[in-house]
Amino acid sequence: MRQLSIAGALVHEPKVFPDSRGSFHEWFQGAAFAEGAGHRLSLEQANCSVSSRGTLRGIHFADVPPSQAKYVKCVRGAVLDVIVDIRVGSPTYKQWEAVRLDDVDHRSVYLAEGLGHAFMALTDDATVVYLCSEGYSPGREHGINPLDPALGIEWPADVTPLLSDKDAAAPTLAEAEKQGLLPSYEDCRAYYAELRARG
Repeated sequence: MRQLSIAGALVHEPKVFPDSRGSFHEWFQGAAFAEGAGHRLSLEQANCSVSSRGTLRGIHFADVPPSQAKYVKCVRGAVLDVIVDIRVGSPTYKQWEAVRLDDVDHRSVYLAEGLGHAFMALTDDATVVYLCSEGYSPGREHGINPLDPALGIEWPADVTPLLSDKDAAAPTLAEAEKQGLLPSYEDCRAYYAELRARG
């Protein structure tokens, strides 16, 4: 597990073992995850989405606590996965980092509670699976428009974004902050400390 530029965001770059039959790799290792994140991953839900090229999902996040940490992998095709720091008061607030996830390099990303998540499908039938620390709870779930010009996420210029009505109507980051929807960095840090204490 390697730390990305945003605290609480990690990438796993596995060793892939190819042979005449195909390939094998470990996409999640509990001990390596705990060492990188400082706590074990509590698994409450596993999701799978299949997207046509250009589909743009997110930016999604949930109230802290408990929010919903995610461990994300693309098992077919390719996506551009984006982690956004939406924690008010964070040193990297409003910054984002993109990681290509695909079925060649087999990277996975982890984003801690309180971070925003989005991805764009770069291929048809892009299949993404993700492990979640908490189950889906509609009353705690929120979104930010992934095309918010103030965020300036560099989505691929040669791909036309296809958003759900809900994601297209989501507020900008500034609007979400004004509405009091965003998590505070202090609350997130307190929750991370609680997770570390649990082991």
